Amino acid sequence: MLANFLIGLREGLEAGLVVSILMAYLARSGRSHLVPRVWAGIALAVGVSLAFGALLTYGPRGLTFEAQEAIGGTLSIVAVGFVTWMVFWMAHAARSLSGRLRDRVDVAAEGGWFSLALIAALAVGREGLETALFLWSASQAVAGGPGGTGSTWQPLLAALAGIVVAVALAYLLYRGAIRLDLTRFFTWTGAFLIVVAGGVLSYGVHDLQEAGILPGLNSYLFDVSAQVPAGSWYGVLLKGTVNFSPATTHLEALAWVAYVVPTMTLFLLAARRRRTAGRPAATTPVPTPS
Repeated sequence: MLANFLIGLREGLEAGLVVSILMAYLARSGRSHLVPRVWAGIALAVGVSLAFGALLTYGPRGLTFEAQEAIGGTLSIVAVGFVTWMVFWMAHAARSLSGRLRDRVDVAAEGGWFSLALIAALAVGREGLETALFLWSASQAVAGGPGGTGSTWQPLLAALAGIVVAVALAYLLYRGAIRLDLTRFFTWTGAFLIVVAGGVLSYGVHDLQEAGILPGLNSYLFDVSAQVPAGSWYGVLLKGTVNFSPATTHLEALAWVAYVVPTMTLFLLAARRRRTAGRPAATTPVPTPS
C-alpha cells in the first residue's frame, strides 16, 4: 500500500500543480470566466483515465491464461517505460513548468472554447493514464496476475488516499498556505519509484515467462519462500512496496538489476548535477490568486 500511496500522491500532485497553475494564472490575468473551460478539460481527462483503467481491468477477461499473462507482462513493461520517463521529465521540468503552462494559456485563451479545455485535458490526462497503467500493473503483481486470488482493493485504496492527500496539498499550494521544495520532493519520490518500477518490470518478465514468450520459468536464482512466507507481514510488506518475489528466476533478477542499477545511477547523478550547478532550489511554482 505504501508504494501505491506514493504513486497516487506523486501523480496526483503533478496533476494538482498543473490545475493550480492554470487556475491561479487565469485569476491573476483577469480571465476567471475561462475557468469552466479548464474544469471541462479536467472532467474529460478523469473520464478517459477511468475508462482506460476499466479497459485494463475487464478487457483481458475471457482470454486464455497465456494470452492474459502476455498482455499483463507487456503492459507492465510499458508502464515501467512511462514511469521512468515521468520521473526524469518531472525532475527536470519542475522549475519551468509554471512558465510553460502560462505561455500555453495565453495562446489558447485567444483560440476557440475547446483550446483551453484541451490543454487542461492533455496535461491532467497524461498523469491519469500513467497512473491507471502503473496502478493496474502494480495491482496485478499483488494479486498474482490476471485471475489471481490476491486482493487488489488495498492497493487501489492506498492510491486513492494518495490522490486525496495530493488534492489537499494542491489546494493549500494554490491558496499560498504552504510552499513545497519540488526539487527535493521529486528527487526522493523519483528514487523510490525507480525501485518500485524495477519490481513491476521483474513481475512483467515473470508474466511473459508464464505465457511461454520468455524462457527460464523454473530456473530460480533463489527461493526463500520458507524464510519469507508470502502471507507473513514482512512478506506482504516486501511484496507491496518493491514487489519482492521469494522465488525469483534468473531472468527476473537480471531484468531488475539491468533496469534499477543504471537508471538509479543516472537519476542520482542528474540530481547531483542540478544541486551543484548553483541553481536555487525549485519551490512550488504556483502563482497564488490575487
